[in-house]
Amino acid sequence: MATRLTTSRLYAHLWGSPETDALFDEVAMLQRWLDILVALARAQEPSGVVPPGTADRLAAAARVEALDLGFVAEQTRATSHSTLGLIRGLARVLPEDLREHVYVGATVQDLTDTWFGTVLRDVGDLVRRDLLACEDLLLALAAEHRDTVMAGRTHGQPGAPITFGFKVASWADEVRRHLDRLDEGRARWCVGQLAGAVGALAFFGADGPALRGRFCAGVGLADPGMSWLTARDRVAEFGTVLAMVCGTLARIGVEVYELARPEIGELAEPAAPGAVSSITMPHKRNPETGEHLDTLARLARSSSAVLLEGMVGGHERDGRSWKAEWVALPEVCQLTAAALRLARGLLGGLEVHPEAMAATVERFGGLDSERVLAGLSVRLGKHRAQQVLHEVLRDEGAEPAAALAARGVATAAEVRAWGAAGAVDACGAMVDAVLARAALARGRA
Repeated sequence: MATRLTTSRLYAHLWGSPETDALFDEVAMLQRWLDILVALARAQEPSGVVPPGTADRLAAAARVEALDLGFVAEQTRATSHSTLGLIRGLARVLPEDLREHVYVGATVQDLTDTWFGTVLRDVGDLVRRDLLACEDLLLALAAEHRDTVMAGRTHGQPGAPITFGFKVASWADEVRRHLDRLDEGRARWCVGQLAGAVGALAFFGADGPALRGRFCAGVGLADPGMSWLTARDRVAEFGTVLAMVCGTLARIGVEVYELARPEIGELAEPAAPGAVSSITMPHKRNPETGEHLDTLARLARSSSAVLLEGMVGGHERDGRSWKAEWVALPEVCQLTAAALRLARGLLGGLEVHPEAMAATVERFGGLDSERVLAGLSVRLGKHRAQQVLHEVLRDEGAEPAAALAARGVATAAEVRAWGAAGAVDACGAMVDAVLARAALARGRA
């Protein structure tokens, strides 16, 4: 039963992905929790905490399909404890001599934080895969349009020429930094938790740290080396990186949204067969993907902010931190997965209209004021040249070549030559640099 639009059969595709759905589905989550309990028993056997063979016997029986989830839920409510219902439900399907050797010396957070470690690992891998796919598409666009001149805009207004390849290379460069963040952060994030009551591992005595190392290895995670019951920086950092990824994708989406306006028409989103933009205005072709990327980024920032709040926890355990994460971490993961899927589709089918880009530059007189300013600055000094051009272009609205010639500060031929000087040469060089850096990074990976 879906109680939110974001999880409904009608709209869930807008807020997550099948792969992240599979990770956060309750049945899948509970099975992974059971697998973690098996790994705990396996790590405890060499220390004599549980008898030899416990882990194998538990693995054979600890299957979520064998549990009465109604009973587990009822016991969770009755006990007001986060995992005691699961323990009691599991005990009902285990042989009697095995029941006392399950979940020994561990707490709720040992289970759920270790699950978080696997989530950060698996979601991080999905995000990295999809970011690499986005980077592929962006690099190809940047190379193709390295020299496609268009208007560079500041404060929403045409300013000076750039190339579309330069704009796209900026996106690609930002995506590459996110890939670097994911690679660099993985060793910090993908750790398990075995801390016991207050983090001191007192239940296990001097063997606690070694047991924790075996446990973490058993679930495919690194040993944190230190209990982190109230040290929530790992989760906060991961959520922040995902929110930043969504922010980059939203920046791309908003740019497409703006440049797809019919009065500009420099870009267009791919039109899916059968897609309907409006049931009252049939002529419309709405840039709904770009728009939704911005929506997803806003929600991702909101969820990541909750994770950041979790860094402020009291003493050696504080449920305000990690229980809020139970809501916010899956949310930011789902939103990021949806954003990446949409971005891949947008970039893979993006329509680029170089003729419209050229027409915009032409309509605004070549957008050469920066180049004329550079030429005039050599003669008058930068600040005086700025003032003169401001008066000519803004106050008088005059044609610059004739107006500057009339003031005796330059000939018309000089002004035209300054305006015709190369404006986008550096754009091409920067595109080349981004392409080279990405190739180098991929060669190392």
